[in-house]
Amino acid sequence: MVRNKHIGGRLNRSSTGKNQKAGSQLSSSKDLTPPDKPAEGDIPANSPELQTTSEGQLGFPDRVYLLASFIFQNHHLEKPPAQRLVSYGKRRALSLPRVKDEEMQRTAYELAFNTLKYQELLEDIMIDSCFYLTQPMPDDLMCLVAVMLYDFQDRKFLPRERQRDGEIEQEVRDVEKYLLRFKTKLAASLARCRIKHDLLSIECILPESLKTKQERSSSLPLYAWVNTLESSLDEVQSVLKSAGFSQVKSIGQLEGETFCQDPHCGDILVFPAQLKAQLHTTKLLSNHKLIIQDKSCSLGPQAACSMLPEEGDVLMLGCFSALTVSHTACLVAEKRKGVGSNQPTVYVCVSDRTDAQREELQQAVTAMGCRNVKLIPEVFQSLDSDDKRLQKVRVILLNPKCSVSAVSNPVDFILQENGDTELLQDLSQGSIAPSRLQALVAQQRKDIDHALKFPRVLSVVYSTCSSYQEENEEVVSRALEHAKARSEQEGEPKQANFRLSPSPFSIPDDAAGPEETEPFFMLEPSEQSNGCFLAVLSKEPEPVVKEAPRDVLVRANAKGILERIGTKKEHHGHTNRMKKTSHVPNSQPQFSAVKNGETKGSNSTSLCGQEFTNRRPSLQGKAKAMRVQVSKNTGSSSFSSTKPGNITPKRRLSPILDIPTSSPRTHSASPPAAPPPTPAVRTRRPPQEPLKPVVLVLPTIHFPSFFPAHPNYNKWRDPAQSVPLSRSSGGLSKDAMVKSRPLF
Repeated sequence: MVRNKHIGGRLNRSSTGKNQKAGSQLSSSKDLTPPDKPAEGDIPANSPELQTTSEGQLGFPDRVYLLASFIFQNHHLEKPPAQRLVSYGKRRALSLPRVKDEEMQRTAYELAFNTLKYQELLEDIMIDSCFYLTQPMPDDLMCLVAVMLYDFQDRKFLPRERQRDGEIEQEVRDVEKYLLRFKTKLAASLARCRIKHDLLSIECILPESLKTKQERSSSLPLYAWVNTLESSLDEVQSVLKSAGFSQVKSIGQLEGETFCQDPHCGDILVFPAQLKAQLHTTKLLSNHKLIIQDKSCSLGPQAACSMLPEEGDVLMLGCFSALTVSHTACLVAEKRKGVGSNQPTVYVCVSDRTDAQREELQQAVTAMGCRNVKLIPEVFQSLDSDDKRLQKVRVILLNPKCSVSAVSNPVDFILQENGDTELLQDLSQGSIAPSRLQALVAQQRKDIDHALKFPRVLSVVYSTCSSYQEENEEVVSRALEHAKARSEQEGEPKQANFRLSPSPFSIPDDAAGPEETEPFFMLEPSEQSNGCFLAVLSKEPEPVVKEAPRDVLVRANAKGILERIGTKKEHHGHTNRMKKTSHVPNSQPQFSAVKNGETKGSNSTSLCGQEFTNRRPSLQGKAKAMRVQVSKNTGSSSFSSTKPGNITPKRRLSPILDIPTSSPRTHSASPPAAPPPTPAVRTRRPPQEPLKPVVLVLPTIHFPSFFPAHPNYNKWRDPAQSVPLSRSSGGLSKDAMVKSRPLF
């Protein structure tokens, strides 16, 4: 359980440049201290152990303690009056004291965050040692006491080495004097607390989630993306190799002066955490060719760039730093490199930042070579689709304020990404308060709902660093449901119908990544990276309408298409019927008419005549009139000539034409080969006019004189004596042919 070196050793190294070995030895000796030896904290100044740990400076400058006390006072856990052991006074509304550099500021926040984690234990030490009751200390200085007491016990209650160039703060010096006076009682009280709670080290008192995060944060590698506006990936790799770095294939192989390429993002290089100082010697960081940033912040820009079409802008909103804006602008410009002079614009909503922060953001982006970034001071909720600046926006990158619960080093992350420092209190306790989580979720829902309302936006990238489903899957699913319901109410589903798109990141075969069936991209917190959540919501293409045949007919009938088609078909049908009537290939109807004219009172009718009248019932009367006309013109089995008045005398028919009529249940055979009938020529009439009877005239048949006369040749056979047809061939059977063979 040698874990306290991360708490004290890393703070000392980062703030004053002390080597890591000294801090580690101090922390290790304290962690291994048995609980029954409380007085071992008072180590003489000339002891061998102190000499081995005095290679570097101990403690921090006065300014760091003072800034950490301000942070602790504004974010400490306020207990009810009945349970309050130590009073820290009222929260200060004054701004935080200015520090010389960002590294000192980060150290102060780290010190305050560690004090927040052990607030309960530090209060027990102050009460048990009677320090709080015996020392005349005002409540406003108790925050400084808590911060310096944590650092004091982390240094094994050793005196701080004086800072030569540091500014002197009298309040800090007074508190330090009181603590040194009480160091023996304070160390004994700490030992009693460890015995009481059976703690091998004070870290054991923390929740399991906090201990796990501390273990992961100590081994997190450095992630850095290549600024392609100032350099290229090949150039950066060449510089690193010339500086003594060697490239390996995976993150698990990082050891010593090595680096590798990230498996998800091709423009990100990964280094061991202890090589940050050596990277500065390559001047890649100072020349803005290599930018150190957490990997979870780079996935959103990568996804937004992959979803951006050839022509379109990007809109960013939420909680992000100048590094994230620069990375997005760099990727967008690189994607359109060589296509044209007009580069896509990256619009950034900065309504929650002061004028000084906006100016600082613009200067940082410009220093990295980005010329395609424009700031929007208005609140995102007030923007709409009619804004002239957003007419070409096709992708929205949404990085909302979240709980940062999936980040193992929350202090570094919040400071670098302009996060919410109010989360430090909850993160120091290992969980987020329900009220704070609800407030975050409410704002996330507003942002994503408004982002889905822009009709010209094709994709919305939603990214968080949270491990709570309330901030991840539930927010996205609810936003999709609301967008669908809103589009159905407005009657325009094509403008707001979004769906989840597959992840734009490729997962290597040997890496543990999200399953293919998962609709979201998630990275679990590990010793290799922080956790993150990403979802890509893309607008669905215009759906292809597939209607049922009945729906198509109903829609066509409503538009009047069927009526027009019916009219055309009716006209076309009348024309075809007229042609069929005027060009009848068979003469059975005419034969039936002649027969009916000769044998009145007979109930038998030819099948062809019956089919003709049955097909068009409306023309039955006209068919009867036609048969009567034919019967009057012929008067016998002979037919009239071209003129109706020219009537030929009655002639006897040859036995070849003596074809019996078929029965009502069988189809009549085709007539024997005979000269085709000559239709009567008549003028065309409009399709809408009623049909007229048509007179078909066949030429007169002359028989040779050598045929013998027979009294029955000119008589029609009775239907009962008709010859049956063969079912197989459709013609006359063999027996029927033998029976019907003429005898001459």
